[in-house]
Amino acid sequence: MEFANPKYLFLLILLIPLIVWYIIKLRKVQPTLKMSSTGAFRGVSPTIKVYLRHVPFILRMIAIALVIIVIARPQNSNSWETSQSEGIDIVMALDVSGSMMAQDFKPNRLEAAKKVASEFISDREQDKIGLVIFAGESFTQAPLTTDHGVLLNLLHEIRPGMIDDGTAIGLGLANAVNRLKDSQTKSRIVILLTDGSNNRGQIAPITAAELAKSYGIRVYTIGVGTRGTAPAPVMTPFGERIQNVPVDIDEKTLTQIAEMTGGEYFRAVDNSSLKKIYAQIDSMEKYLISVNKVTRKQELYLPYALLALGLILSEVILRRTWLRNIP
Repeated sequence: MEFANPKYLFLLILLIPLIVWYIIKLRKVQPTLKMSSTGAFRGVSPTIKVYLRHVPFILRMIAIALVIIVIARPQNSNSWETSQSEGIDIVMALDVSGSMMAQDFKPNRLEAAKKVASEFISDREQDKIGLVIFAGESFTQAPLTTDHGVLLNLLHEIRPGMIDDGTAIGLGLANAVNRLKDSQTKSRIVILLTDGSNNRGQIAPITAAELAKSYGIRVYTIGVGTRGTAPAPVMTPFGERIQNVPVDIDEKTLTQIAEMTGGEYFRAVDNSSLKKIYAQIDSMEKYLISVNKVTRKQELYLPYALLALGLILSEVILRRTWLRNIP
């Protein structure tokens, strides 16, 4: 229960001086009579009227309190919300080529990308998310799904060497677009992460970007890798060795893909910058929530008003009849 005019409840404080006034008045009007002896009145007990002589005043105080509550207008509120939410369909295209094992990210580029991607997935509860991986070829690791638990398990299972080595950016993007083209969701995006230049596949990156644009799919591209050289495992005649290898990211093509489709290109040079990039994409791509709140109020003052009226009538009747004279 709530009150439409709760400030009027402070009027209840006025009951305190009224009660004090009644007590003082009661003491002043008590009759006194001097007698030589009270023996004649021994054994005479007060009648029930004596005990009930304060009832009219009590009824009046309760009636005043109820009138104040009526003025404050007690109400009962019934409210409910109807909401409509529209998630965003997202496909993450992840480069799993051998160069993703470079250690300029900790522990390496691939594991860093998987960690940040898993955090991104966990924060997008309303969205359907799919996962495409690519190297020399491309395939779908997970179709669009809202079962993020299964999706995270499939993401964690990604390992280097799952497919032929190379960097087929165009093929990976085209595969991601193919997963989104039949989606009925208004907002569809691809997050493409790579650390190299397109050197494999039958589809050029710009051709895949044109395909994404034709379907209204935005593409965010992320180039991962420090500038210059990066330590990476290299197979030598003496076994695998860590050597500094040049970082070759085709930023021009990645930027062009993003601009063509209404997305944006980002460059990540370490774990921290990669995390910030995903946070930025997350803030730019928020799902739509439309909430309609309906509130219905029901007035509850009538029972209090009727009870107050009944108490006032009871007080008047008692004062005029049974409790008019107290012997």
